[in-house]
Amino acid sequence: IFDQGSRAAPGQRVVRGGSAESSIRALLPPPVVFAPAPPPIMARKKNAPPNVIARNRKARHDYAIEDTLEAGIALEGWEVKSLRDGRLQLRDSFAAIRNGEIWLSGAHISPLGTVSTHVTPQPLRERKLLLKRAEISRLVGAVERRGYTLIALDMHWTRNRAKVLLATARGKKRHDKRTAEKDRDWERERARLLRARREQAPGL
Repeated sequence: IFDQGSRAAPGQRVVRGGSAESSIRALLPPPVVFAPAPPPIMARKKNAPPNVIARNRKARHDYAIEDTLEAGIALEGWEVKSLRDGRLQLRDSFAAIRNGEIWLSGAHISPLGTVSTHVTPQPLRERKLLLKRAEISRLVGAVERRGYTLIALDMHWTRNRAKVLLATARGKKRHDKRTAEKDRDWERERARLLRARREQAPGL
């Protein structure tokens, strides 16, 4: 508290009278009020691509794909272990309808050398595909009434479960295959030319 004879320092005002607390408060600079920080912007997580175990590369060459559907598959313990080691071949696989159920045939799963001795592996056994009743009805209609073929495009992991990517397809005619091969060859040649051009002109 300053009396009337007190001199204030430059930039400091003189407070006369009042309590000590109010005098000290008057000497303090005004509080700084900060605006609340905006909530952090969370980046949207993109769905990771499925972890493909094996692809049926022959399928897209021999068939025109119409529609696809993901199906579960009933597996034995040794098959799951083999799939985690990538021991799968889908080249000659196809799906068949039997007794209102869908079965995968021709898929070859090679057993590991550590498979239990009391297990008798069957690498080419038929395996039941797990689908909803409405999905099965749709596939049955496509095959029996519209003449489509069911093929397996790939097998992959989704949330640690093996899944089969099924497709309804029609067999390509010979001239369709030749056209597809020409288109594929041209795409490869174009990629090669673009790569050579970039090497010659790095700035492009």
